Amino acid sequence: MKIDLTGRTALVTGASRGIGEAIALRLAESGAHVLCAARSLEHVERVAGVITANGGSATAVQLDITSDDVRDRIKALIEQQPIEILVNNAGITDDDLFIRMKPEAWTSVLRTNLDSAFHITQEVVKKMIRARWGRIINISSIVGLTGNPGQVNYASSKAALIGFTKALALEIGSRNVTVNAIAPGFVKTAMTDAMTDDARKTLEARIALRRLGTVDDIAYAAVFLASEQASYITGTVMNVSGGLYT
Repeated sequence: MKIDLTGRTALVTGASRGIGEAIALRLAESGAHVLCAARSLEHVERVAGVITANGGSATAVQLDITSDDVRDRIKALIEQQPIEILVNNAGITDDDLFIRMKPEAWTSVLRTNLDSAFHITQEVVKKMIRARWGRIINISSIVGLTGNPGQVNYASSKAALIGFTKALALEIGSRNVTVNAIAPGFVKTAMTDAMTDDARKTLEARIALRRLGTVDDIAYAAVFLASEQASYITGTVMNVSGGLYT
């Protein structure tokens, strides 16, 4: 059955590249009007341009999710059109061994990856509850389930996002608003492209499907969770890691 999101408005943070860009493209492909949000207006204008050139509907939104006025910016967006699908995707890393990790590296990663989801979701969810329909999709990470050396801050933020997902799902499920998380594994990016062949083969050998994921592997999972077909799924963590972690 084809997923049809016609008439729905989605906000995707971190939509300027990578997984966020892919999610924005696939939501639009399924009929949603997509608010493509990121700090760089130039980059999200490019993504919105690709969507409209392909016959979809999108608006580029310059949004710094760590700014003090992020709630006001979200309120302004909602006043123009209710946001029915929210994808909290934007995130950063600042890796180091724990014993050497600077406090600002801890703070910036938690503020970007976790605090922003709190502030944005709290504003968006109010109208979802009143409308008795909504989809909240949080992009976590497989390292939020497994941990990873050198990423105590990042793993903590992604694990906390899973707890956020499960608790909020229990609070608002009776209002027909679902809250789910996706935990991507290793995804093919510029960083993995720079790996040596031996290093990539070693990594792929740890994955049951023997390949790295693609951004579309994550995007299609997000589209499904945004759909009516996923209306009885909430509080879950969708493990999209190719069998890296089972």
